[in-house]
Amino acid sequence: MKKSMVYTKTGDQGSTGLIGGTRVSKTDVRLESYGTVDELNAHLGLLFTYLKDEVDKNFIIKVQHKLFSVGSYLATDQKKIALNPASIILLSDIEEIEQQIDKMDEQLSPINRFILPGGSREAALCHVCRTVCRRAERRILSFAAISPIDKNVIAFINRLSDYLFILSRKQNMNEKNNEIFWDKACK
Repeated sequence: MKKSMVYTKTGDQGSTGLIGGTRVSKTDVRLESYGTVDELNAHLGLLFTYLKDEVDKNFIIKVQHKLFSVGSYLATDQKKIALNPASIILLSDIEEIEQQIDKMDEQLSPINRFILPGGSREAALCHVCRTVCRRAERRILSFAAISPIDKNVIAFINRLSDYLFILSRKQNMNEKNNEIFWDKACK
């Protein structure tokens, strides 16, 4: 059995192929969008290694699978090829994130100030993931300015950043670390 080729040399001149065969520059806004989703997925893989709660770990893995769907959606040239059904983000995917947020938020104290990223290592990494998620959202919206994007894709990424914020708070609570609130006086 022949081993798959890791290197194809087709991108050596600064272009890459989309699903459907179209070649585009590696600096294209489309690639920025799904490349940032891929970066988020890598950060979530690191976060997974620090999480202790099995429910959180299982949900992060589920999110990672969905992010592959998002990446596939963004990488598909729908003018040339039909979207794979596995690449579709459903309203139920968004609702599942909302349910996870609501479950965690019930356990947390209300906040009325801005929270600085940090506290426990897990919480700090949640904030890294959250900010990469927000960047992915901005890149997807930039792409949406020139190409139609399903509203569920955008909502999924937006809700995921909210989830990561709440997960950071839960991690600090679980680790019995105080959250760090912004000192407006900067003292």
